Amino acid sequence: MGVEIIFKIAAVGLLTAIVGQILKQSGKDEISTLATLAGLVIVIIMVLNLLGDLFNTLKTIFSF
Repeated sequence: MGVEIIFKIAAVGLLTAIVGQILKQSGKDEISTLATLAGLVIVIIMVLNLLGDLFNTLKTIFSF
């Protein structure tokens, strides 16, 4: 679970950047902003899931 999540986040960021640049070059700045925002939301959801797993693990470890 360690390195692959970093690669997934990097892949989402790279894909978002490419799509954003393509849309900006074609003159669709509003859609580019929405695509970038969607990529950010996806990464935030991934990180929140990881934080939830971390808190569940800590709760399991420290429960008596």
